[in-house]
Amino acid sequence: MALRTAFTELFSLEHPIALAPMGGAAGGALAAAVCQGGGLGLVGGGRCDASWLDRELAIVSATTRKPWGVGFQSWAVDVALIERALAYGPRAVMLSFGDPKPLAEPVRRAGSLLIVQVTDLREAREAIDIGADVIVAQGTEAGGHSGETGRSTLSFVPVVVDLAAPTPVLAAGGIADGRGVAAVLALGAAGALVGTRFQTATEALVDPSVPKAIIDGSGEDTERGTLLDVARGAGWPSRYPARTLRHPFTEQWRSRTSAVMADIGDAAVRQACQQAYQEALERGELPPEPVWASESIDLITDLKPAAEIVADLASEAETVLTRILATAG
Repeated sequence: MALRTAFTELFSLEHPIALAPMGGAAGGALAAAVCQGGGLGLVGGGRCDASWLDRELAIVSATTRKPWGVGFQSWAVDVALIERALAYGPRAVMLSFGDPKPLAEPVRRAGSLLIVQVTDLREAREAIDIGADVIVAQGTEAGGHSGETGRSTLSFVPVVVDLAAPTPVLAAGGIADGRGVAAVLALGAAGALVGTRFQTATEALVDPSVPKAIIDGSGEDTERGTLLDVARGAGWPSRYPARTLRHPFTEQWRSRTSAVMADIGDAAVRQACQQAYQEALERGELPPEPVWASESIDLITDLKPAAEIVADLASEAETVLTRILATAG
């Protein structure tokens, strides 16, 4: 049973699986491996480091002849960096977290497809209005950043599917195995955008401690918040909290969280928080980066090449859907 959808047809893919463009982790080798496995690999350009981006886009463009893409955070990127990425010939550019309108035109002009990730219905309507070729509906189960409104994948995806039709919608947030892929296809999604599972791919650009923490962890060990972004001086808008594994610094500063918030907090307390974080980092008391992890990490139990992960997701989804159809018959 081949899983053919509007998304697989649009990109000529074997499987309705896309790699989330995780900043720093989804490099050229990981994106290319996902492509070679039959999915859509997206390089994570989120850190807006031009030299890093050049290196990783050169890798993916030289490694695979299959369609691939690159993703950016709309609040952080400028047109110049997008145009720089477009020079490598991505089939798609994905924009997330912020207003995509000022950034859409260069993508159109280059002939690439525009993917827009949305976290609420206002963002979904904006994506439709600018003519996104694919919309990603992200629930708050996702690892890393997501919307503040608290919409879960199960309830959010079908609403966006109905709103955006006939534009294909990918589901994101808490999808770590083929059962999750089958579930979002049943909700009307044309595929799944998967992040945390690919942090345990052998090609992921992560510290070895990250996949170990994910494999050893549980969804109950994750939490969403903005304190770590403020402490790191990351500049993220407060309307996009991030889900991570519980972090020792968060535990230490939990009672003072509201005092350090960039929009409502106290500047002196915020500065003290950032200084304390940096000093603890230099002393080796904190992990180099927070571990961005979805609620579905209980389902992640091994380290594998990305192409095998794609194959496993697709095979299990096919098995689940075939069994359901057989039962219904």
